Amino acid sequence: MNRGSREIAEAVAALRRGEVIGLPTETVYGLAGDASNATAVRRIFELKGRPLEHPLIVHLADAATLGAWALDIPRAARALAERFWPGPMTLILKRARRVSDLVTGGQDTVGIRVPSHPVARAVLTQFGGGLAAPSANRFGRISPTRRAHVLSEFGNSVPIVLDGGDCAIGIESTIVDLSGEHARILRPGALGAHELERVIGRVAHGRHGHHGAPRAPGTLAAHYAPRTPVQLVAHAALVARQHAAKKRGERIATMSVGKLPPGAEGIAMPRSPGPYARFLYASLRDLDAQGYERILIERPPNTFVWTAVRDRLERAAAGSGVDPEDGT
Repeated sequence: MNRGSREIAEAVAALRRGEVIGLPTETVYGLAGDASNATAVRRIFELKGRPLEHPLIVHLADAATLGAWALDIPRAARALAERFWPGPMTLILKRARRVSDLVTGGQDTVGIRVPSHPVARAVLTQFGGGLAAPSANRFGRISPTRRAHVLSEFGNSVPIVLDGGDCAIGIESTIVDLSGEHARILRPGALGAHELERVIGRVAHGRHGHHGAPRAPGTLAAHYAPRTPVQLVAHAALVARQHAAKKRGERIATMSVGKLPPGAEGIAMPRSPGPYARFLYASLRDLDAQGYERILIERPPNTFVWTAVRDRLERAAAGSGVDPEDGT
């Protein structure tokens, strides 16, 4: 047995004992436990400091076992699963009787995903059941996209953290609610509405006018946040804000699209939304660790391809204690 196979076997054995592990996926690293084991699920909430009413996503090895976790599965769900699983899409469906209130936050719906990362797939296949796996970070803070991020969050509290390299996508999955009459995106992700609509037709967005939408992970106004205060700033204001802060003697960092303004400290982010998303959380973590008084982030373009990135930045700004609309 090679090293990788041995580590996966050890992780699966730990999961079967009711322990919680760090698990790489293509989106972010997850804090994974047996979704059918109440002790394991409670441990996830305890480690994250996550409110019990906040639901978890169940990860499966493939769509063949979907019927064991969900009821009244609509044709649209089958079509999306066939097209996009394995991949960065979570479906919200009516839950099966076996699914615990701990997993669903007491709701009658459950979120289900089939990840594409080879390490996650190997673990799920060998484990043979569903894994509850929210992002492996303290609740509301920056999601992890590297093994080192998980270790820095939890240390020895999570004794097994599998290494899957840097996450290829870097932001959480698109959440699609199919528990009601119409399909609705509750959380944007790398998989966009235009791609979904090619398969199932019109897809609505967000909770506006849809008060019956189920609670879903990552949809709080404040989330994905560094401890350093963040302001989102329009491109035209970025240089002026930076200059004014320097005159006050304030040590600030800048995250800009394409290149940094002259004299700025910080990180120049990619000009395309996919690469930007891939490096977003790692960049925020890097700047958050350097002791800056504030982080100025250039607001990305207001186009549909940047929807998921804008969503994460606005929630990060709100969670850092600064109004995400400040500095527009």
